[in-house]
Amino acid sequence: MPVERILARSRGDDGDGGTDLKRTLRARDMVGFGVGIIIGTGIFTLAGVEAKQHAGPAVTLSFLIGAVVAALAAVCYAELASSIPTAGSAYTYAFATMGELVAWIIGWDLLLEFGLGLAVVSRSWSGYLAELLGLPTAWFGEDATINIGAVVIIALLTAVAVSGIRESSRLTNLLVLLKLAVCVLILVVGAFFVNPANLSPFVPPAQPPEGGGSVFTQPVISGVFGLEPTVFGIGGMLTAAAVVFFAYTGFEALANMGEEVRRPRRDLPIGLLGALAVCALLYVGVSLVLTAMVPYTEIDEGAPLAAAFTGVGLPWIGGLIGIGAVVGLTSVMMVELVTIGRIGYAMGRDGLLPEKIGTAHPRWGTPHRMTIIGGVVCAMIAAVTPITALADMVSIGALSAMIIVAVAVPVLRRTRPDLQRAFKVPFSPVVPAITAVACLYLMLNLNLDTWIRFVGWLVLGLIVYVGYGRRHSFLARDDADRSDSPS
Repeated sequence: MPVERILARSRGDDGDGGTDLKRTLRARDMVGFGVGIIIGTGIFTLAGVEAKQHAGPAVTLSFLIGAVVAALAAVCYAELASSIPTAGSAYTYAFATMGELVAWIIGWDLLLEFGLGLAVVSRSWSGYLAELLGLPTAWFGEDATINIGAVVIIALLTAVAVSGIRESSRLTNLLVLLKLAVCVLILVVGAFFVNPANLSPFVPPAQPPEGGGSVFTQPVISGVFGLEPTVFGIGGMLTAAAVVFFAYTGFEALANMGEEVRRPRRDLPIGLLGALAVCALLYVGVSLVLTAMVPYTEIDEGAPLAAAFTGVGLPWIGGLIGIGAVVGLTSVMMVELVTIGRIGYAMGRDGLLPEKIGTAHPRWGTPHRMTIIGGVVCAMIAAVTPITALADMVSIGALSAMIIVAVAVPVLRRTRPDLQRAFKVPFSPVVPAITAVACLYLMLNLNLDTWIRFVGWLVLGLIVYVGYGRRHSFLARDDADRSDSPS
């Protein structure tokens, strides 16, 4: 579909599917949203878990590898976001370069990624709150039959997300400041308790696979073949990189706000790259301090940072970390809800989902219907489903979307060389090609069950597309109008 048509529809210039979203966000708001969704479980949970299970102190390099792959994808997003500043991000970019079917698959994929991510984080939030305040585990945390805490927080944040993007931004920025303060506290205080001996060996020797065999026969790519992940060594570090990439996936949410940024061609690239740079520094720094404070074999997997400071006689720091975790996860959920609303809004405006979803509230200027639908569905999932086994689906959904975005950059360069690009990916098509290969490699390190669930979700999406979206999209309406008009 021509880019001009996409931009005209976003502005309402074609008289079909115009937008009422309000342009109120600035570059610093975009960085705040980015840090808000990226900094969360990666710092407060994954760093300790992956250090103990797969990488040892080399988990620091795992976070660095994840940051490099995310940065490669981010520059691709930045070029497309500055060229096609509309809601929908990868969905819209696919529409502009590869057509309606691929766009539908990516949009459906993104709804899975952010919806499941919201449900996962809400359950984690509930557990942290229960531990912090001593709340009953019958209603909060993973042991709850019905996780009331997860339902309540999703309901509250849905109300904020519906009330206006400016209100969502103000809450997110406040939570981000509190979260950053806790991260800085961890780095500054933890530096006084660093024991260099805990970092040796930095890359622990690889362990023989279960059932015997040599460490040299362990596969570098294991997940897709249903084999056990590599433990320690270079392979373990790469396995951990595939898992901790989950921590970076949220940056793509910023590209969905292209219709709410005052100067999208300037502010979107700043938001994407600025947020990712801040978060990568924090992830690497915190994981290094953690593994230097505690031998990796003794890290507490449930609350690694809090336990580390308790172990050195500073339990009050552990309490502050608990507060930081609750605050951090709240901001992640806030941005995920905002993103779900914008993706569904773009798909509804194009007719691939019911048309009323693609309209904004006349007063608040938000995609209220899709935001509420997303909140209700995610709350239902979070209430009753232990979904830790499904968390990898967030990563596989994000990585598949990033592959499409990487491919879209050289395709759009070739088909529309005249298009205004405020930001350009350097060394294209080499950088986009490297990005696509790196994302595919990380996908292949996810387990076979994740791939089976992912394929099942895509099959369900194709059924919905064939049964509804293909017949109701604006392209189908255009074809119908042309066939009805006299030749």
